Amino acid sequence: MDRAIEKTKKQRILRYWPYAAGGAVLLAIVGWLIFGNHASTLKVDRNDLTISEVRRDEFKDYVRTNGQVLPIQVVQISPEEGGIVLEKVVEEGAMVKKGDVIVRLSNSNLDLQILNAEAELAEKQNLLRNTQVAMQQDRLNNQTEKAQLDMDTQRKKRAYEQNKRLFAEKLISRETYVQSQEDYQLSTKKHSLISKRLKQDSIYRSVQMDQMEDNLLNMRRNVVMVRLRKDKLEIRSAIDGELGLLDVELGQSIQPGQKIGQLNDLSAYKVEAMIDEHYIDRVRQGLTATFSRGDKTFQLVVRKVYPEVRDGKFRCDFVFKGERPENIRTGQTYYIDLELGQPEQAVIIPRGTFFQSTGGQWIFVLDKGGAKAYRRQIRVGRQNPQFYEILEGLEPGERVVTSGYEAFKDNEVLVIK
Repeated sequence: MDRAIEKTKKQRILRYWPYAAGGAVLLAIVGWLIFGNHASTLKVDRNDLTISEVRRDEFKDYVRTNGQVLPIQVVQISPEEGGIVLEKVVEEGAMVKKGDVIVRLSNSNLDLQILNAEAELAEKQNLLRNTQVAMQQDRLNNQTEKAQLDMDTQRKKRAYEQNKRLFAEKLISRETYVQSQEDYQLSTKKHSLISKRLKQDSIYRSVQMDQMEDNLLNMRRNVVMVRLRKDKLEIRSAIDGELGLLDVELGQSIQPGQKIGQLNDLSAYKVEAMIDEHYIDRVRQGLTATFSRGDKTFQLVVRKVYPEVRDGKFRCDFVFKGERPENIRTGQTYYIDLELGQPEQAVIIPRGTFFQSTGGQWIFVLDKGGAKAYRRQIRVGRQNPQFYEILEGLEPGERVVTSGYEAFKDNEVLVIK
């Protein structure tokens, strides 16, 4: 009996053993899923990586760009009068003085306008002279008429006074006396009316003469201006400088205001640079910049910042502060370091191609042994041509991978061999 019972227990244990083993395996899998490290890894060769050290050092806030030397001022050559190119007096590259003739034009229509204006002026002058002669004759006729009227009035006054005495002595009839009185009164009224008319005629003639004189003066000015237009057919230099461009040919028709060339003011120079739009809010007038040429360093100052952005860049003009390079030439290129702020202590890492893949949001950080590198979130602040400023995520003394991440894809751990 005892043996039979013992055999039955053993059978029962053997029968439940697979279930127990399966449960243990299941518990092991759950524990691995909960507590295990599932980060995707990638094996890389150390020789294919650029490993840099995080350090605290002086961060120089500047941007490097290339600038081109240009004349301090460029003056456009545009004729005020159009015409046909008759002569090119000066060739491109020549030095000219202010007022020197560069191009001569011809314009037959302008010559015709001058002749018409002069003929019209002569006609107006003849008309004015004829009018003056006619007015002078009218004035003489009016004066003669007035003189006769004065004499007639005086005679009738004398007759009236004489008849008045005779009538008082009853030597003449009353009718004779009254007629002489009426004749005198009529003559007086005529004299008054004639005097008023002559005065008004004199005022009218004076106004008319003034208007004609003004018209004649305007016509003289018009002729002078038309003649001055003739002088504009000689295109002259507006400044002392170099004739940098002259785009005309003999016989070519030039329109008024058309750009045909430019003058370069070589009394001073500026440097024009195109800067990434990332810095447009930080670049302002008065900032200093430096560049090296040979064994010397030269200083520049921001003269003007242009607000327009093209192809991700904006334009900035610099002028020299103090000494400038010898044998400076238009078109030369300088590599400029533009200072955006004062140097400060900061956590920095060298620039690298990792930034193109991560946008500065994360980086691979090596462990203490250097066998593995783990992905870590960071925050990048300012940057210059050599370093990135790290605001969060890294500590001085740590080592990071700064080479490109294109081959790492989405792996979070690098095993470095």
